[in-house]
Amino acid sequence: MATTTTVSSTPVPPTPVDETRLIPKKLVRARPLFDPEILRRALKDSVLKLNPVTLMKNPVIFVVEVGAALVLLFLVRDIATGAGGIGFELQIDLWLWFTVLFATFAEAMAEARGKAQAESMRKTRTDTIANRLTADGRIEKVSSSKLRAGDTVVCSAGEVIPGDGEVVEGIATVDESVITGESAPVIRESGGDRSAVTGGTRVLSDQIKVKITSNPGETFLDRMIALVEGAERQKTPNEIALNIMIAGLTIIFLFAVATLVPFAIYSVASAGAGAAPTIAVYTALLVCLIPTTIGGLLSAIGIAGMDRVMQHNVLAMSGKAVEAAGDVNTLLLDKTGTITLGSRQAVEMLPASGVTEREIADAAQLSSLADETPEGRSIVVLAKEKYGLRGRDVAAHNAKFIPFSAYTKMSGVDIEGRQLRKGATDAIVNFVRQQGGRVPSEVTDLSDKISRTGGTPLAVADGSTLLGIIHLKDIVKVGMKERIAQLRAMGIRSVMVTGDNPLTAAAIASEAGVDDFLAQATPKDKLEYIRKEQAGGRMIAMTGDGTNDAPALAQADVGLAMNTGTTAAREAGNMVDLDSNPTKLIEVVAIGKQLLITRGALTTFSIMNDVSKYFAIIPAMFMATYPALNKLNIMYLRTPQSAVLAAVIFNALIIVALVPLALRGVRYRPQSAAQMLRRNLLVYGVGGLVAPFPCIWAIDRILGLLHLA
Repeated sequence: MATTTTVSSTPVPPTPVDETRLIPKKLVRARPLFDPEILRRALKDSVLKLNPVTLMKNPVIFVVEVGAALVLLFLVRDIATGAGGIGFELQIDLWLWFTVLFATFAEAMAEARGKAQAESMRKTRTDTIANRLTADGRIEKVSSSKLRAGDTVVCSAGEVIPGDGEVVEGIATVDESVITGESAPVIRESGGDRSAVTGGTRVLSDQIKVKITSNPGETFLDRMIALVEGAERQKTPNEIALNIMIAGLTIIFLFAVATLVPFAIYSVASAGAGAAPTIAVYTALLVCLIPTTIGGLLSAIGIAGMDRVMQHNVLAMSGKAVEAAGDVNTLLLDKTGTITLGSRQAVEMLPASGVTEREIADAAQLSSLADETPEGRSIVVLAKEKYGLRGRDVAAHNAKFIPFSAYTKMSGVDIEGRQLRKGATDAIVNFVRQQGGRVPSEVTDLSDKISRTGGTPLAVADGSTLLGIIHLKDIVKVGMKERIAQLRAMGIRSVMVTGDNPLTAAAIASEAGVDDFLAQATPKDKLEYIRKEQAGGRMIAMTGDGTNDAPALAQADVGLAMNTGTTAAREAGNMVDLDSNPTKLIEVVAIGKQLLITRGALTTFSIMNDVSKYFAIIPAMFMATYPALNKLNIMYLRTPQSAVLAAVIFNALIIVALVPLALRGVRYRPQSAAQMLRRNLLVYGVGGLVAPFPCIWAIDRILGLLHLA
């Protein structure tokens, strides 16, 4: 039976916090590519995937399995009848089965990494005791598994938040390291864009009331576990199109090989020499000509792309979102907190005539000692670093601090008979005039100039004397201009979105190096801008964390919502950044492009491989019947049997060799589409055409040394 208590209106003293829960850790830790645990799981799953019902989803590899089964059937017949050539057929069949197994192993490896991630997430999910608030204001202690959407719970210091929800009352610091891996606590409060909380995180101070927004099994962590499971990954449109293409090629080659059967029988009969190829040789020809390499690696490439996104602590709601990121043309970046630090910083002191910089710095620092805002602290730091003014003990001077007020628009301190004030220029001008002072026009002109360049002017006064202006500026993050340049090199147009006026927006945009900006942007403006870009055939990505960003996040092709944002924003986006770092979208775009490049590169390599294998098998099949075809044996392979077997072995081993590349991805370099295409054709096109020749030749010689063919 649930127990009940009454909610107290008095503050709850902090309870001891388990220090071990504060150890920072990533929700999803990066594992070595060939982690022993993952290898064991992948080997087991690759055998289970040999089930024809499962393998039918991959038509290319399914054809290989059918071919291997057919060769096995004829092999059993030959053994039963005592026919010759069994050793050759047995080797062909074994390598055909290995080809199927290696192909399923590649997919199983990618899925095993996802399942390992999901298991690490499950370990973070615990059933806790929740303080559920009843209708009459009492608290009943219940299991978190009994909470339903709409319930309200009370969470005090040291307690685990029992489910996903929104803070409806109070403010508290919360440890979210179990989700984000960051040890620094975050503020969660009712209202605004910092009200969302995640089940499993821990309250470190104060007390909050949380309205639960999810039912058991539907929490954010539950959705993450389901989405990380590789087996649940949906194929993307490009991947479906590529599947159709390679399935079409498989059908074409299937008919081509089928037509060779009557041709071979007729040729042998008319020439009176040689023997018609066996079923094992026909099957080997088919397997070597169809795109088995990309067919075996295609699923692994897609799953590995989602895995790389997760390693950056970003949850992709689908593989489509990751792939869409690779096609992005326009990137919308919020100014505050993304391009800039998000708080204005003092950058210079501009004194009036007859006033020294040290005098205005001294007055500005004294009036800011009790100002805990980022702007106030930056004034104190600037006075200390640039003018050598140390913080002073003003308590001994009976100082009276004047806090900032929205009505007066200024703050300051009364100390030793001086009335030091800082604040909005118009407010300080009025204060000086009330004290009987004079306002130099040069100071107001200076204030207007700062405003026009996108800065914020703060005037400083000492009683009736206007000392000058403090220049506050929204600081662009270090390295942001270089990152924007990287986007431009990737062919992506960057657009800064801000609620600032056009003058301020233009100044920040110029400093950050973005291609365009959208000033005084409302939710409707953002939505209309995205729709306009999409109507022009462009793919749009944007970041956001507030409820006002939800419509635009839903409309964008790639919407990266911050985990610290509102539930509406997280539900609207198709990706969630657990670290709440808006610039993470740049990494996501790079990963998406890497996925597309990897798929394109391996497809090119696979098709060019098939061309080379043609020169190994076709001459070998008909050399005995048509000796002239020996001129096409440019690799000087020893016998028809060794040529066919060498090609089949190479066809199987190349899949294994490319598994690490499929999982890690082809390295992405910011460059134009033309440069990328040239590099792809040169490295993977020419490489795919050339690689089989020395490899098949070497395998042929090894088979000869081992007397296997």
